[in-house]
Amino acid sequence: MPKNKPVILTVPEAHYAVVRGSGNPNLENSLFKQSIAILYAVGRTLKMSYRTEHQIDGFVPYVMPPMEGFWCQADGGRMDLSCKRNMRWTMAIRLPDFVSRADFDWAVHRTTEKRDMGCTCVRFLTVEEGLCVQCLHIGPYEEEMRTVGLMEQFLRANGYALDLSEERQHHEIYLSDVRKIPPERLRTLLRQPIRRGSTAELYEQVSARERRI
Repeated sequence: MPKNKPVILTVPEAHYAVVRGSGNPNLENSLFKQSIAILYAVGRTLKMSYRTEHQIDGFVPYVMPPMEGFWCQADGGRMDLSCKRNMRWTMAIRLPDFVSRADFDWAVHRTTEKRDMGCTCVRFLTVEEGLCVQCLHIGPYEEEMRTVGLMEQFLRANGYALDLSEERQHHEIYLSDVRKIPPERLRTLLRQPIRRGSTAELYEQVSARERRI
């Protein structure tokens, strides 16, 4: 289980079904909310594939993974979760390792036919996050910057720096069902890419600690 204290880890390669978009995710009838419904539909098609003519090699029954999100600022600036209208997002559901791209394509096609849903926006994406810091955030999404601040303090104290970019983005894993859990009890795993701090960055961190002393 994830801890509510920052930890450093190396995240291996994983495959996802994703939908990409931009703008405020809280707007009614937005692509963001539609994308979640579409991803769950495709995910369920894969999960129940053993009942169809399409048999996935190595398939074993599994629980549907939680929804995940990769986030970045449209202007490429520092991550600011409070500025939702200026965000680019990638909503994602992780795929089991035995699901191939061909299996994924079959699920998209079948979901489009059987559910009368426009699933052409769903993509197969492979992500290798590598070195990251992560921490469990408990509480409303609007208060995530509090936990992000703790993660950044932890990095500075241990000689690391954030490494956010177009390819390496702020990552959230939604462990709670927002429809059933009150905001103060929501559990969200926050993960950010990092790298070893440069000599100049480490010097600045030491100088800042000395100034506080």
